[in-house]
Amino acid sequence: MLDRTRGNFAAFFPFERGRGGAGSAVAPWVSLCHGVVHRPEVMVDARRLLEGAGLHVWRFGCLTGGQPWFSGFAGTRMETAVIDLSDGFPAYMAQLRERSPKFLKSTLYKERKLGRDLGVASLDLDVADEQQFRLLRRWKSGQYRAKGRPDRFSKAWMVELVEQPHATSGPDFAGQLTMLYASGRPVAGHVGIRTATTLVGWFPAYDPALARYSPDLIQHVRMAEAAAAAGVCTIDLSVKADSEYKDALSNTTGFVASGAARRPTGTACLHHLRAAPADRLRRLVLETPTLYRRADRMMRWFGRLRGGA
Repeated sequence: MLDRTRGNFAAFFPFERGRGGAGSAVAPWVSLCHGVVHRPEVMVDARRLLEGAGLHVWRFGCLTGGQPWFSGFAGTRMETAVIDLSDGFPAYMAQLRERSPKFLKSTLYKERKLGRDLGVASLDLDVADEQQFRLLRRWKSGQYRAKGRPDRFSKAWMVELVEQPHATSGPDFAGQLTMLYASGRPVAGHVGIRTATTLVGWFPAYDPALARYSPDLIQHVRMAEAAAAAGVCTIDLSVKADSEYKDALSNTTGFVASGAARRPTGTACLHHLRAAPADRLRRLVLETPTLYRRADRMMRWFGRLRGGA
């Protein structure tokens, strides 16, 4: 979208075009922030935007704040887990001791046990080594299969999507591979995207042979420590979705929304009629912790049947 008074761009709307004039966010099942990227003063008419983009429907799963033109189309509002490091890591640890004392005590105990059994744990916040990047992807692929989920890294475009930010390094944007070691042995890692002050969680994974040490939890705590030292003020862990570890790690929250923006057209109406039953079921599962846990257990059981664990 052009700013006609300045003669340059004021906003842009990233989307994927599907069948029948239905669109979605770009790579919706791996992108964690959906909406229009815009200057603060810009206002948008949602239906005119969709018409200009040639869409009857635009589906979103993680609608970020500052998008009032889409808020009336939101069906489900979801809480996100956020680590606020603006007061420094010691202050964050003090908050953890108050909010999640059992979690922190258990994690620090397992870190000491890992050190006794395998060697002292150390963390590298920004790793460039391609072999370790591939190792983390193998761990994550195994994790997807064990949980009965589709392996996202089985798709070549997904690997390329993650590799491109990892090959980018700048003060305002970079992909970041963080690895936790025990005496030089990789035990856990995380691929994220960072700006100068924010780190966005994307793909955490760990060596399944070392699950008893909870290396992923150790990695998150030490990543927060190293990130704070590097000037990061916020780590966004995305939607909680009944995740105990995200709830324990976070000291503040945010919100995103899912839904579908529609133009008043017959095509959009037909799309709604087809999608509504599945949308209602998904909303019910997401908004009911007991159902979400049962669905998760069923997917893990299915994963074991397929030989994922």
